[in-house]
Amino acid sequence: MATSPGTSKRPMRLLRNLNAKIASIPMVATALVIFVGCTLWTVVYSFTDSKLLPRLNFVGFDQYDRLWGTRRWLVSIENLAWYGVCSLILTLVIGFTLAALLDRKVRFENTFRTILLYPFALSFIVTGLVWQWILNPDFGVQQVVRDWGWTSFTFDPLYNPDIVIFGILIAGIWQGSGLIMVIMLAGLRGIDEDIWKAARVDGIPTWKTYVVVIIPMMRPVFVTALVLIASGIVKVYDLVVAQTSGGPGIASEVPAKYVYDKMFASQNLAQGFAASTMMLVSVIIILIPWAYLEFGGKKRG
Repeated sequence: MATSPGTSKRPMRLLRNLNAKIASIPMVATALVIFVGCTLWTVVYSFTDSKLLPRLNFVGFDQYDRLWGTRRWLVSIENLAWYGVCSLILTLVIGFTLAALLDRKVRFENTFRTILLYPFALSFIVTGLVWQWILNPDFGVQQVVRDWGWTSFTFDPLYNPDIVIFGILIAGIWQGSGLIMVIMLAGLRGIDEDIWKAARVDGIPTWKTYVVVIIPMMRPVFVTALVLIASGIVKVYDLVVAQTSGGPGIASEVPAKYVYDKMFASQNLAQGFAASTMMLVSVIIILIPWAYLEFGGKKRG
């Protein structure tokens, strides 16, 4: 019985790059055991009544009912929504604007690029502490402006429960815009110079060239930037702890801090697992559109 050519080639394909495949086994095993295994473990135990130690005493969706009935969790979701939307838009706009300015071959470009990227090299704790001092009404921006003569000036976002999340947002944008600027600048430098020359010959304004031609060509760059920003938004924790510790009261609570406090401070593992599972769902909601945009379009093409 004759074998088809495709069947005979399959073993050869399996043996191709065999050393690389063997070398990747520890990484694949680690990903399956640590990441996938621990994720499934967390989801399973979110349906139990585990307290200090995990135990398989299933209680159905009780933990999720309790979670969505807790005002602290609802406040943290609202804060994350405000922080996420504003951070996503402003970081993209500021990062792209800075990249477009640097792409004009300005003097001392390397110096400006280093200065603008430097905040990203700092940890979120350091960034949070720095901006806590800057926004402190006793010796920060408010006091400096009052010393200049505007004695009625008020700027204390970290002490105002209505706008405290925007004080945290300032620090987040300050740190993250530099990275987005570098990503956008790399994308702009990949644009063929002939496109700019053709636009100038046709008399197209610079802003219109960016909107109509350049930005659509940079779609993969924008998708990558969006995923990076979104992943940082979901797990925001350090800035909140460093600047406000969730205060005033619970005004600046975020989901990541809620999970940490429930699992370690309150010793309520099941409630922390339920909250972290909801965070996982939000990450999946982010990844599905990204995967569709990144791979679905290529498959159709």
